[in-house]
Amino acid sequence: MSIGLYIHVPFCAKKCSYCDFYSLSYNRAHAESYAEAVLRNIRHYSDKLTILDTVYFGGGTPSLLPAEYISRFMAEIKNSFNMAENSEITLEANPNTLTAERLEMLRKSGINRLSIGIQSMNDDELKILGRTHTAERAAKAVYDAKSAGFDNISCDLMAAIPNQTAETLIRSIDAMADLPIQHISAYILKIEEGTAFDCDEIRRNIPDEDTTAELYMTMVNRLREKEFMQYEVSNFTKKGFESRHNCRYWNCLDYIGIGPSAHSCYKGKRFAVSDDLQEFVESPVQIEKINDESPCGFEEYAMLRLRLAEGYDLNDFPEYKEDLIKKLPPLLKAGYVTYEGEKIALTEKGFIMSNSVIEYLIF
Repeated sequence: MSIGLYIHVPFCAKKCSYCDFYSLSYNRAHAESYAEAVLRNIRHYSDKLTILDTVYFGGGTPSLLPAEYISRFMAEIKNSFNMAENSEITLEANPNTLTAERLEMLRKSGINRLSIGIQSMNDDELKILGRTHTAERAAKAVYDAKSAGFDNISCDLMAAIPNQTAETLIRSIDAMADLPIQHISAYILKIEEGTAFDCDEIRRNIPDEDTTAELYMTMVNRLREKEFMQYEVSNFTKKGFESRHNCRYWNCLDYIGIGPSAHSCYKGKRFAVSDDLQEFVESPVQIEKINDESPCGFEEYAMLRLRLAEGYDLNDFPEYKEDLIKKLPPLLKAGYVTYEGEKIALTEKGFIMSNSVIEYLIF
């Protein structure tokens, strides 16, 4: 048995117009008290009997933290857990924060995978999204990371940006794929309630459903041509560079989440921490709010597995096998799924309709 560890860093230099993740403006005093709370909680969950093989610093913008904070976290993690020698240790980063000096310090602290939030290699699209970096700065961050010794680099890519066309998306993909990276997380823009993008002007300019579907297929096909294999609805990789930590989520494996808004699936329960930095900092141990007493049952497991290109094995919950098989004919006819051996898997066409297809099959 092994576990993963997720640490939520709730600080950003600037809130992106489309983002609804929990984050606050960076403040050194708040960051210091936050860091002390993280260290307390790492010690609280200490477990020397179970192997820890993935660590993920998400946010927010973890790369905003002084590199010495990450070093302190990593030292405490190594002291508190039985860390595997080949652990995957990821840090999300904004291109503007990745100086050569900071990258060198991050490498020395133990970070061995970067997830860089680029979103687009088109400066006009970056401005629309409220990103503060340019395509040139993003490329430099990747090359600097490569020079610092990082050989496992992921970049975020976004499709269905307001006014985006297939041509601008292809140019972004080509520019990104030609960088020395191994993984791309490619998302369809979703308008989240309460964000700056939640307004009529943006809704008028985002692609409609049919155009979005076309952009998605354009993205999938172009990434395949660039030798990035799709292994999950929104994730593409060169061989052997799948996100091991995110695969924990999709396979219903245990992980501990630390920090405000962090979620956990651990020891047979799923629980979350409030979106409240002050509560997190002032609590001797983060307050766990249980939201599932028996996670990873059939519905959740099948839903997550169907997000993966390898699909869902009917023998994992044999009592549901007959019902699932009965529902397959219309999906097979429409080309949304494949059924080979004992596995059901979504096709590329099915991934576009994944929410509807999965709901029909599972619920």
